[in-house]
Amino acid sequence: MSATPKARPKYYDLNLLNLPLPALVSIFHRITGVVMFLFLIPVTLYLLQGSLKSESGFNFWKNVITTFPIVKLIMLGFVWVFVHHFYAGLRYLLLDLHIGTDKAAARTSSIVVLILGVVTTAIIGARIW
Repeated sequence: MSATPKARPKYYDLNLLNLPLPALVSIFHRITGVVMFLFLIPVTLYLLQGSLKSESGFNFWKNVITTFPIVKLIMLGFVWVFVHHFYAGLRYLLLDLHIGTDKAAARTSSIVVLILGVVTTAIIGARIW
């Protein structure tokens, strides 16, 4: 009698480095959307409310932002989240219009999105710092 081998569990490689670039842009687009919804929008509204309430509130938040470098770093992270989500959203709008849907164009557009996100964040970061 031959025994049937047991079904072995499948190994799923969840390492993001093995994914193609369009998949990484898609994952980052989803993550940045969640981060914007859960953190960026509420924090921005809270800071806006505090800074518009009075002149002393504005001066307080201005002092916090200019005094602590970690706050600037967090702001820079939020800038990248917004910028990446914006450029990836434009890319997906073009894909919905069937522009750049072949493999080479999708890869090129994902590289452009990643580069534009980093470059725009660096430009805004140089202005903030």
